[in-house]
Amino acid sequence: MSKPIIAIMYDFDKTLCTKDMQEYSFIPKINMSSSDFWEQSNTLAEEHKMDKVLAYMYLMLKRANAADQPIRRQDFVELGKDLKYFPGVPEWFDRIDRFVEDMDVTVEHYIISSGLKEIIEGSSINDRFRAVFACEFFYDVNGIACWPKNAVNYTTKTQFLFRINKGVLDLSNDEDINKYTPEDDRPIPFRNMIYIGDGLTDVPCMKLVKENGGHSIGVYNEGEREKVESLLLYDRVDFLAPTDYTENSELDQIVKDIILKMVMLDSLKRKSKEQIASLK
Repeated sequence: MSKPIIAIMYDFDKTLCTKDMQEYSFIPKINMSSSDFWEQSNTLAEEHKMDKVLAYMYLMLKRANAADQPIRRQDFVELGKDLKYFPGVPEWFDRIDRFVEDMDVTVEHYIISSGLKEIIEGSSINDRFRAVFACEFFYDVNGIACWPKNAVNYTTKTQFLFRINKGVLDLSNDEDINKYTPEDDRPIPFRNMIYIGDGLTDVPCMKLVKENGGHSIGVYNEGEREKVESLLLYDRVDFLAPTDYTENSELDQIVKDIILKMVMLDSLKRKSKEQIASLK
């Protein structure tokens, strides 16, 4: 019998890296301040009744062209080298993997983000994820970004929970994702999911994971706990923790305790199934 799998799913901006990924180098290169870029993006969305994620993607291309900045795929990937992470993030994945080495479980890491997949691909931690679900541009025959290929907003994020749950990671595969599969026959049942995010855009995912037996954690910058307290107060997350991924931090201890609980519950569930099967 194969080992059970635990999926840890992360938002990216302000969850793993310290601010929106466009703010590290893309926005300075188009000669704008971060506040002006996001203000223009939000105004564009409001004036045209437009999805805010599509609005920021459109504005990226428009302002890059105006500033004579290249918008090829590799240009976006290169921006990933400038990302800065919260304490402990670069070492986090190895540490969690070592924690479960002697357990009867496998841990997989996933990104579900409204940021750009291309930028994440250029980051130093990209190879730690089984899959990255994020916004992405389509590129023309000359390799120039010309259209949104995938747009991930706060509600569409939830589809990726089901893709992880069913093991259907190919976004073009709609047939298998919609097939009925009993929860216990799915590669990663919801009870084996941990979702980590920083705010309101993560609420649908947090709530869905929590209501189906998994665990959700709201993270916050030190001194900004009040910004996420409503998530705990209104039962959208199980825990709150600072964005400190170092060993023995509050977040580190919470995630490890959840993993221990999941391993124990999975073991008990398997024993119960074995006893039922022996009676048939």
